[in-house]
Amino acid sequence: MEQYDKCALVGEESGVDVKESCKKIEDKILATKKKIYGNLTPWQRVQLSRHPDRPYTLDYIKGIADEDSFVELHGDRNFGDDPAMIGGLIKINGESVMIIGTQKGRTTKERQHRRFGMSNPEGYRKALRLMKLAEKFNIPIVTLVDTPGAYPGLEAEERGQGEAIARNILEMCQMKTPIITIIIGEGASGGALGIGVGNRVYMLENTWYSVISPENCSAILWRSWEYKETAAATMKLTAPDMLKEKLIDAIIPEPLGGAHYDPKQTFENVKEVILKDIKTLSKQSGDRLMKDRQEKFIDMGEFKG
Repeated sequence: MEQYDKCALVGEESGVDVKESCKKIEDKILATKKKIYGNLTPWQRVQLSRHPDRPYTLDYIKGIADEDSFVELHGDRNFGDDPAMIGGLIKINGESVMIIGTQKGRTTKERQHRRFGMSNPEGYRKALRLMKLAEKFNIPIVTLVDTPGAYPGLEAEERGQGEAIARNILEMCQMKTPIITIIIGEGASGGALGIGVGNRVYMLENTWYSVISPENCSAILWRSWEYKETAAATMKLTAPDMLKEKLIDAIIPEPLGGAHYDPKQTFENVKEVILKDIKTLSKQSGDRLMKDRQEKFIDMGEFKG
């Protein structure tokens, strides 16, 4: 990029036509980016999924929703509100959708406020309350997953973290309205699965989905984070691995370099998938949607020797 900037500057200052030279530099930059991002290791994809400039749930909501259509809903009607789990009603090309997702923070203060996208039990209970509301009015549900896991604090355990996640999984299996789940960043452990039981499950190209993070896997097996890259490769947690094992339905492509390089294009890719699935799934009966979702996840645990 430095060479390109110098080339453009020389052209401006001297009045010389340097378009051809700049074009050659542009082509070289593009070829280098394709070479780099076309051969990413699993660990590098994990790092990309955590990029601080990567779009978060609120960015996706703003990017895919009709203008000023988002109505955020708060509270679990039991304990309180959880800023790490957000949700509400939006319209996408006029279609009413209940959207729910884990939200990380940009600044240090916001990261602490949202606990780095790690939800408390009230977050999962809020998500379930919104899903039940959507089911009542036959509104499709979209969940966006980007979390390093459920919050592991003592207060979360005291308020029933495990029960809240298990309840969500059970209830989502019985929902009679379409559910579309998209992994937009990190998809770790029960924190992800607590809002991840969908009729359609997708992963963005540079995301990961697993029962545990590579660092924690390394710490358990080797008593050190030193082997996190080996763990990432062994765990088969990337989107291509998950698709190969038939644990997701498809991979949503990202712009070259990752979602943060061109968020607008990423939002369009996600929006297209959501609208297509809403059109298809809405034609099915509630009982059919429920049965297909149950069979989908039961089949994941089947082993044939």
